[in-house]
Amino acid sequence: MSATESEPVHFNPLLPGYMEDPYSHHAEVRASAPVQNIFERWGLFRYDDCFQLLRDPSMSVEDRNSDILEGERAAQADAVAESLGVSPERDLSMLNVDPPDHTRLRRLVSKAFTPRSIEELRPVIQRLVDEQLDTVAADGGGDLVAQLAFPLPFDVITEMLGMPDADKETIKIWSGHMVKAIDPIISEEEMRLAFESGIEMDAHINKVIEWKRANPADDLLTRMIEAEEDGDRLSTAELNAQITLLFIAGHETTVNLIGTGFYELMRNPDQLSVWRDDLDVAVNAVDELLRYVSPVQMSRRVALTDVEFSGVEIPARAFVLAVLASANRDPEKFGADADQLDLRRASAGQHVAFGSGAHYCLGASLAKLEAQVALTSLVERFPHATLAGDPIWNGRINLRGLESLPVSV
Repeated sequence: MSATESEPVHFNPLLPGYMEDPYSHHAEVRASAPVQNIFERWGLFRYDDCFQLLRDPSMSVEDRNSDILEGERAAQADAVAESLGVSPERDLSMLNVDPPDHTRLRRLVSKAFTPRSIEELRPVIQRLVDEQLDTVAADGGGDLVAQLAFPLPFDVITEMLGMPDADKETIKIWSGHMVKAIDPIISEEEMRLAFESGIEMDAHINKVIEWKRANPADDLLTRMIEAEEDGDRLSTAELNAQITLLFIAGHETTVNLIGTGFYELMRNPDQLSVWRDDLDVAVNAVDELLRYVSPVQMSRRVALTDVEFSGVEIPARAFVLAVLASANRDPEKFGADADQLDLRRASAGQHVAFGSGAHYCLGASLAKLEAQVALTSLVERFPHATLAGDPIWNGRINLRGLESLPVSV
């Protein structure tokens, strides 16, 4: 459908082929109606509008400030919660609280989540990657999502937190259910599974925190427990929320970056050759892949006052979505070749894949490090990898990525 003045293109992620290629649809929407009402929310599709939203300190990230809580989805959530005998509680993760609570939480967690502590993980990440790729090489190929992209970030988070290895498989299942709640469209059964898994995850992590308080070690969870400023420390509920955020947001997004990133390199062999022939391009290459594949497709805010984007006024208490995947392909920002992969792109680092402003992703450096190590190892060892079957997408509108990437090496 082409854009006309009389028929603006309405955003519809349920269109056939959208999961395989959302970017063509984004381009139509961006050119036709870059600010529009979708799913009881306002969507922004231009880079400048998204950047404005993400950097605006007057915006809220707390859902309770939005009128959408009085809508259909809230009623759906309340019904599921009531049937399970629980009541939805305020989310205490940094992702979902405003200043001054956000400022305090981020300051305390940052004391444990330092650049040095992240860089110290490089040899651990390299060892985990090498072990997985040794198996792929011995087998002549395999599913790179199942064998590398999925287990790697989970193993890294588990190891850096000092969580028990025996719990990994169960937490993976819970996390997979909970992450679906981030999508703008969710069925009642998916919401029920997300609630049930959240209850299980919450109880499990509380037990781990209790055990770790009694058995401190040289790991991130111990450092988070011990992080203190002027006598202030994270409560058990706050610790629990940040750990859950790491497992859900920190895991799924990195899976998508590594899996979808290598798929796009395979589809652009000239760019794979650029990386293979110049390993120093890795830092910029990962930024370009973040721009190009947008592991998180959308980020939300709540307008506390009336606000205007591209001449459209959005009322106070409205829920506003920055469609990051569209912003990252906006030719007004990245040029006429915005839909092309260019690992040497000078402006690659200006993407908004990790958000921007006060809520810029604290785990961005960890995700980038994992992708640099994993993708560099892949292009070095398997520069001529080919598809061994059709890739399968995970079906998620927001955390879009591959469920399976079968390759022959």
